[in-house]
Amino acid sequence: MNPSEFWKNFRLGEEVHISGTFIYNGLRRFHELRKLDFADELFECLYNLSVGLERLLKIAVVLHEHTEAGDQRALEQSLITHSHLDLVARLRPYADLKLGTTHNDLLSLLGAFYKTLRYDRFSLDSVYVGEKEARAVRGLFTKHLQVDFPEANSIVGTDNTEQYRKFIHRTVLKIARSLYEAIQQRARQIGLYTYELRNGSKAESVFLREVNIGDEDVLWKELLIFFMNVEPTTGYLQFLKGTPPLGFDPALVPDYLDCFQSDASKASVMDELEHHYECMGKKEMKERLDRIGIIGATGVFFDDEIDDNGFEQKEEM
Repeated sequence: MNPSEFWKNFRLGEEVHISGTFIYNGLRRFHELRKLDFADELFECLYNLSVGLERLLKIAVVLHEHTEAGDQRALEQSLITHSHLDLVARLRPYADLKLGTTHNDLLSLLGAFYKTLRYDRFSLDSVYVGEKEARAVRGLFTKHLQVDFPEANSIVGTDNTEQYRKFIHRTVLKIARSLYEAIQQRARQIGLYTYELRNGSKAESVFLREVNIGDEDVLWKELLIFFMNVEPTTGYLQFLKGTPPLGFDPALVPDYLDCFQSDASKASVMDELEHHYECMGKKEMKERLDRIGIIGATGVFFDDEIDDNGFEQKEEM
């Protein structure tokens, strides 16, 4: 394998995983949003999606445009761009991406965000026109979902509904899958394995499993119910059941459950957790943290014959 084949096979293969990770994180973050009004939260979503799809486009461009006889430096220089639509235009002669107006409008929004909107607040002019990310996202929804939004200064704000989540989910995945298929087909043509994905990676979830973030929320809920109701028939389960709970407030169960799906809720409940630990003595806190640290740790095994405190029973010799 010569250097250019190694580059396209392995280094760009790493980029496929990086792209998939950014795309997954963007979808996950948008799914978690409660409102469409906060610049920092929208920024995180748009940044991850724009970077992920841009890098994926560049992988496809390299695989289709690079040749041994071509000008390597010129190709690399041409990749210094943040225009998603320009990259799509470069791919169209080689791949049938089947992207429509909806997908192109989202790519246009992401390109505009990455090139200009993300720097907008560093300009004095931003004092006159704010909320550009929110306006761009609302404009996309207005055009393609035929929805109206309250005034920008509404005290209620704009809820992130399932309709918006599903729109972003299916539009992003359509783009991502189309680009991945173009990469896969070209790599096979030239005898490379750039498209291979590590099992369990975020890239695999995006490109092959077509991840549904809502289904992942169902997973943690089902596991929670399982742990609450299953009989402690194994050492691990007895260890969990044998760990006394902290004094959280049963009336705040909705807030606690929200920690599994919202960073904002997690931050507020962390204050309560810290209070519980501050009420412990140093020795008690250390023992508690040591015990909690075992849960979910790799390389930890439980014997199914354990005592009531959750520790392995040793047979007397």
